[in-house]
Parts: sequence; C-alpha cells; structure tokens
Amino acid sequence: MSTSVLEDYWQRYRAASNDPTLPATPYEAEGFGDSPALADQLGHLILSGVKTATCSALWEWQAEQRDPPTVGYRSIVLDGRETPLCIIETTEVSICAFEAVDERFAFEEGEDDRTLASWRRGHWDFFSRTLARIGRQPSPDMPLVCERFRVIHRW
Repeated sequence: MSTSVLEDYWQRYRAASNDPTLPATPYEAEGFGDSPALADQLGHLILSGVKTATCSALWEWQAEQRDPPTVGYRSIVLDGRETPLCIIETTEVSICAFEAVDERFAFEEGEDDRTLASWRRGHWDFFSRTLARIGRQPSPDMPLVCERFRVIHRW
C-alpha cells in the first residue's frame, strides 16, 4: 500500500473526528496475523465486532526496541492486500504469561470457536512461527502484551 493512501486515510479520520489533539503523524498501519489470509480473516472479525482483543509477544517488542502500545494508542488495520479497513484504539493493556490468559480474553480475541483451548492451540502455532524470526520459542511463561481495543473509524 502506498504511503499516500495511508496518509489520506489517516487525514480523513482526523478531519471526521474533529479532534485537534490527534497528531498529523505518526500512525501505525498493519494487518493482524502473519499472512495475507490471516490479515483478511482477522480484519473481518474486527469489522464485525467479534474480535475486540489481541495479543503479541513482549519479546518481539523488545527485539524491535519498541515500547508496547498503551491505552489510547490508535492504528490503522490493514487487510491482506494492505488496504485500510478501520482505525482501532487501544482501551486496555496488560502483560501476562501465555499460560495465564483466561477464557474471557480468549473469547474476546474472537478466533476459531472462541474457547481457551482453541486460543492456546492457535496462538502456540502462531508464536512458534513468529518467534523463530527473533531466535525464540514459545513457552508457557512467555510474557504477552494483551490488548483490548475498539473500532473508532471505518470507511
């Protein structure tokens, strides 16, 4: 996706929000998951209101030397073709171990059958793929950045 399309999307959001405190830049724009197909699937769940939570490995944030999101963080959600779908705002952030994620959070992630068992299987597989990029492997005690969010803008 070209930067100008993303900038235009963000600027239209800023104009529609009528919030003078919104920065002109920077903003983050990314798809959820680690493939175009998963970005499409998860993006649809976000737009439909089923997916209102997400998590990432704290180790990845540390490897990239970036701070995890905080409450109020806004980002553009992209589909698998890197087309903007919506803008979300983080409403809650906590750090917890993989093994400490509860049924409520798994349900709010909105994936598969929304059970904790399917969440654990799917996310273990996901982290097995993504953590390999930074030379790590998932573990039951790995710290996760658990976020809840809401859609604040869509076109």
